Amino acid sequence: MAAVTSAETNPQPRVYFQTPSGTDDAEVPVRKQGRVTVKYDRKELRKRLNLEEWIIGQLTDLYDCEEEAIPELEIDVDELLDMPSDKERGVRVKDLLVDCYKPTDDFVAALLEKVRGMQKLNTPPKKIDLTP
Repeated sequence: MAAVTSAETNPQPRVYFQTPSGTDDAEVPVRKQGRVTVKYDRKELRKRLNLEEWIIGQLTDLYDCEEEAIPELEIDVDELLDMPSDKERGVRVKDLLVDCYKPTDDFVAALLEKVRGMQKLNTPPKKIDLTP
């Protein structure tokens, strides 16, 4: 059961959870925490998140604006990883940054350096149960 305090006593509404009347704490079953199945390598996900945050920071500097005002462009890391050479990756990124009035060579070089050791984030194959 939840009890909400009134606006007169507290400007912020609060919710308090109470055990139902007639129930003893010993009778309430304790839930075990479940395990989370991780489909992707956590280390790669962390690298990818760090890279995306770095890209956003660099783009805000390049475009001299807030994150929300960055022109609509998407630097797809998996697409870059699919390309066979750094030269092709660099051309692709420069094509995306064609509207940027600041020099982008340092950004492109740093991005290619960061992408070089990364892996694609593929969805792992589903396990097939072949038992009758």
